Amino acid sequence: MAKRRLRGWNPPLENINALVASGGPRLLARSRELVVTNGYATNACEAFAANLVGDGIKPSSLIGDADLRDRVQRLWLAWTDEADADALTDFYGLQAMVAREMFVAGECFVRLRPRRAEDGLLVPVQLQLLQSEMLPFEKTETAGNGNRIRCGIEFDGIGRRVAYHFRRRHPGDSTDQGADIPETVRVPAADVLHIYRPIDAGQIRGLPHIAPAMVRLFLLDQYDDAELDRKKTAAMFAGFITKTAPEEPMMGEAEADLDGAAIASLEPGTMQVLLPGEDVKFSSPADVGGGYEAFQYRTLLAVSASLGLPYHLVTGDVRQANYSSLRAELVEFRRRIGQLQHGVIVHQLCRAVWQRWLETAVLSGALDADPAEVRPVQWIPPRWDWVDPLKDIQAQVLAMEAGITSRRKVVEATGYDVEEVDRENAADAARATGLGLRYRTSPGGTQGARATPATRAEPGDGAGNNTDGGADATDPATEQE
Repeated sequence: MAKRRLRGWNPPLENINALVASGGPRLLARSRELVVTNGYATNACEAFAANLVGDGIKPSSLIGDADLRDRVQRLWLAWTDEADADALTDFYGLQAMVAREMFVAGECFVRLRPRRAEDGLLVPVQLQLLQSEMLPFEKTETAGNGNRIRCGIEFDGIGRRVAYHFRRRHPGDSTDQGADIPETVRVPAADVLHIYRPIDAGQIRGLPHIAPAMVRLFLLDQYDDAELDRKKTAAMFAGFITKTAPEEPMMGEAEADLDGAAIASLEPGTMQVLLPGEDVKFSSPADVGGGYEAFQYRTLLAVSASLGLPYHLVTGDVRQANYSSLRAELVEFRRRIGQLQHGVIVHQLCRAVWQRWLETAVLSGALDADPAEVRPVQWIPPRWDWVDPLKDIQAQVLAMEAGITSRRKVVEATGYDVEEVDRENAADAARATGLGLRYRTSPGGTQGARATPATRAEPGDGAGNNTDGGADATDPATEQE
């Protein structure tokens, strides 16, 4: 490491907090502009948020009392529509906004806002999202009470977060004008959720997820823009005419402009007779070359690797993909997404919101229960859609039959609560029975492409036929292999 070839490699020994504090504002500005103006970055951001939270990471209460559990779940579902302090979306829409902020800024702040009883909310608490720029990177000082303030976050003597010093206005929002007020306001840490993925031990601010790919995306966008402009300019000229007598106009030639250049137009079927000494040379602009496609592919492949996203999710290009390659990269990608779901979104956001919501619901009288009794909950991430769902369902059925997994876990893997599914199945079965309807399969019955009767019919006894009048399930002509 100290020999001639690596002698010039001397990176500074700086902590990630020092790097983020010094380059944070510029990194944020570049990241936000790139996601707005670059198509690949925009697509990658939406793919990241859609896979991380989808239509929402939802709670499934673990309360033993079925009636109490049902009341808690119904109250939560009703409150999710009122969760946004800006009244623009619901709680699961806020999850998607947090996921996008994690991609662009690396972090997002959620302020828990208690409300008055007269505000008319089911549970008097709402959530307000604050962007990373609202917490100044440059605010590093000692507070009046002796606590340390690092990048806008106040720590006590043993390193616990006790407060956040937020700006009252966004520094880049010129439309928010008002009276002179103190630049920052101190908000207790108990009312703030700081959502970010800690990369290094001791890291206090988030790093944009797009950061490793920013340079390549920016330069590739410039290159593509220059290449497109060059081709557009070259395509404007069909040909060039050389004349020995400039004063003699050609057919279709217009008046010369201020620079003395004239333009001659052509129409379909035109036959132009040239005078002696005149010549026409048609434009033949250079092509991008055979290496353009390979260069684009390799560059975008490096961008996808930097973002930790599959190539086809960033570019939408599946020409070189097949079932095996798509599944292999999706399995690895979903392992990474699972880390973020359970280690960041659930741990930092969902658990804290659930706990505050329960406490507020009990204190306001909306829920008559002990907060410690109703706190147990598990969070169900959105279901994964595979390329060939039939094979996956068959594998899950075999795993349940072999006792390798439970039906609860299989149902929850689809993003639904097993008890809610059971209630819906029971209601469907009761309604179908009441209406005299009969289907090929019933909820809880044997289903699937390889379904067979429990007992095999004896020849000639007429047994084994479907009660709905259909073909025999054991008939080779109807059994699906």
